[in-house]
Amino acid sequence: MDSGIKKSGKGFKYPSPLVFGLVRVVCIAISKIFWFLRFRGVENIPQGEGGLLLVSNHPTYIDPVWISLAVKKNIRYMAWDEAFQWPVVGGIIRYLGSFPVKTHAGVTKTAIVESLRTLRGNGALVIFPEGEREFSDGKMLEFKSGAVHIAVNAGVPILPVSIRGGNRIWPQGQKFPSLFHRVEIIYHPPMHLPERPDDMELDDYLDRLNRELIEIIESGAKM
Repeated sequence: MDSGIKKSGKGFKYPSPLVFGLVRVVCIAISKIFWFLRFRGVENIPQGEGGLLLVSNHPTYIDPVWISLAVKKNIRYMAWDEAFQWPVVGGIIRYLGSFPVKTHAGVTKTAIVESLRTLRGNGALVIFPEGEREFSDGKMLEFKSGAVHIAVNAGVPILPVSIRGGNRIWPQGQKFPSLFHRVEIIYHPPMHLPERPDDMELDDYLDRLNRELIEIIESGAKM
């Protein structure tokens, strides 16, 4: 975690590198014991200055933790608003950098503003465009184009991330996570977004980028 950046916009201060480092060590240990956690493509994670948008499929509630473990930047999360009401969990995710978005209402103006502040402040942001967990068959849900739109507005690359095996651990309809199933976190090469052609409508441009993003993530998530 980059200790040179402390704040992202108004009212939020990143946890200290010591706290985040301790959380990382504990989470890696637990995940390797219970889910045989393995990372691939860590060399594709951009280092140094500059904002970064991480976009992933979403098979479990644990995904934000797993994705973050190999990222050495200040990081925030766009998260389901109802999770902030959960005892203990709500306070923890807020402290670690999450901010709420209403899953079924789409990305709100407030969430977009917070996202742009984070990215323009050289931070990393995690978004799950499916909006909710996948089912046990592992088939990805509809990817909303809001993540791509945010990356375009912020002028930052997208790091596509595939979570493979998570559908066997904690899919929709399952109250508690299953143990001793392997999960892999795959970091693909960053997408540096091209300029929109003059003759292309914005919606068509975003749709093209979103389809490319889906193909990349889906290719790694398949078992």
